[in-house]
Formats: sequence, C-alpha cells, structure tokens
Amino acid sequence: QVQLVESGGGLVQPGGSLRLSCAASGSGFSTYSMGWYRQAPGKQREWVATITPGSSTNYADSLKGRFTVSRDNAKNTVYLQMNSLKPEDTAVYYCYTKRRILLRDYDYWGQGTQVTVSS
Repeated sequence: QVQLVESGGGLVQPGGSLRLSCAASGSGFSTYSMGWYRQAPGKQREWVATITPGSSTNYADSLKGRFTVSRDNAKNTVYLQMNSLKPEDTAVYYCYTKRRILLRDYDYWGQGTQVTVSS
C-alpha cells in the first residue's frame, strides 16, 4: 500500500507563491512517476503536472510556466512550486501515483491540501 500526504496549502494573495509537498510512504518511490491534480468547487478534477523517476516534467498548458514540479527521492517527497497565483488557482490540490501489479492498475491519492488565492 502507498500513502500520500500533502502539505503546504493555505491562504495566499494574488500574485503570491506557495510550495506544496507530498510525502510518500514505503520504498520504491524513486521508480514511479508522481502527479499533481486539483479540484475547484463545482469543477472536475484536473491534471496539473507530472514528474517521472528521471525528473522529466509535464504541465497543463493553462499553467503557462507558473508551476514547477520537482522531487527529492532521498526524502520520498514531490513538490509543487506555484508562482504568480491567481484566484482561479483556488482548489484542493492532490498528490497522485499509481502502481501496476499483475496486469492491474492501482491508483493512490493523497487527502488533498487546500489552496486559496484571495485578497
């Protein structure tokens, strides 16, 4: 089993920055891709970013370079640096990963951390 715990959310003013962390339990962290998703009230959960074991990254086009995902394999932690935050970035942010075991995929989600961008 995999446990993911997000932290670092909070209230920030428009234009501000915030860094989220996701700590993963267990071994083997360095061999799996990790992702960030977010869900705003009344909206579908949307993909934000992913990072591979080799630290190759991909981002949602709408973020326009404002977000940066990174990882520290020694700490079993993935980060999401969010800059130039906008009110529309307000959402619960979730850490995600999956495991493929015996032809089945298993999804793992953190509990989420609230990010509120407001003046």
